[in-house]
Amino acid sequence: MRLSGRKAPFHAPLWTSRQRVVLFSLLGINLVAFVSQLLLQTYEPTTISEYLGLSYRGIDQAYAWQFFSALFLPGTVFQFAANICVLYFVGRDVESILGQKHFLYLYLLGAAGGELGHLFLMPSSTVLLAAGGGVAAVVVAYGTILPELEMAGSFLFLFPVKFKAKYFSSALFALAGLLLIIDRHGVVSHSAYLGGCCAGWLYAHLLGFGRPSFVQSYLRERRQKAERRRQMSVGEFMSAEIDPLLEKISRSGLGSLSRSERRKLVEVRAKMAETGAGEI
Repeated sequence: MRLSGRKAPFHAPLWTSRQRVVLFSLLGINLVAFVSQLLLQTYEPTTISEYLGLSYRGIDQAYAWQFFSALFLPGTVFQFAANICVLYFVGRDVESILGQKHFLYLYLLGAAGGELGHLFLMPSSTVLLAAGGGVAAVVVAYGTILPELEMAGSFLFLFPVKFKAKYFSSALFALAGLLLIIDRHGVVSHSAYLGGCCAGWLYAHLLGFGRPSFVQSYLRERRQKAERRRQMSVGEFMSAEIDPLLEKISRSGLGSLSRSERRKLVEVRAKMAETGAGEI
C-alpha cells in the first residue's frame, strides 16, 4: 500500500508537483553527477579517484571540495539505478510526511553521516563515492516513521514478495555492516551506507518518530524523577531521599556518598531555603 498512490477526494486541493521540488531536484542532481562521472571515467579515468572522491590523501592536501563532490557520486551503474529507484519510490512518501525542508535536511545529514562513517571505519587507502549515504538515510527514516507499512516487491523479478518497512531498513543496516567487513580496498561506495543509516534513524527520532531509544528513555526517566523530587514537600523529600543518606553517613562517613547523593543534600538545602525549615 502506498501513501502517495491513494486517490484524493474530489473536494481536496490538487497535489501539485511543487510539493516534490526537493525530491525531483535531488534526482536531477544525481543524474547529472552520474553522467558527468561516466564522461570523466571515459576521458580522464583518474579524476574521480584522485580529485572528486573523498579520500584521506585529498584531506591531507586540503581538497575541501571532495566533501561536496563525493556526495552525489555512485559506485556503478547498478548502484546508480538502485539509488534512483529507491530514492523516488521511498522518498516521495517520506517527503510527503516530513515536508520539503526536513526531507532535504534528512538527505544531507545522511550524506554527511555516510562520509563520516567512511572516514572513521575504513582504511586510509580507500576512496569514497558517497551517493548512497543520503539514500540510506531516507530508507531508514521510512522504516522508522512507518515501521508496519507493507512494501511490495519481487524476488529475481519473478516472485512477488511483501515485507514491512522496518525489515527493509533493518536489512539495509545489516548489509551495510557486512559490506564494511568484506570490501575494504580501493574505490568504494558501500561504506557510506552505515553512517547514512545511523543519520536517518537519528533524524527521524529527533523529529519524534519511532520507539524511544535507550538514551531517550533514560533521559526521560531522569526528567520525571527530577520533576517528582521538585514537587515533593521538604518533609516528603527528607523521608524519601535524605533519611537513607543520613543512615549511610552514620555507617560509613560522609566520604562514602556518591556525587548524585551529594547533589541531593544540596537540593534539600535549597528546598529548605525556599519553604522554611519549619515545615520539616
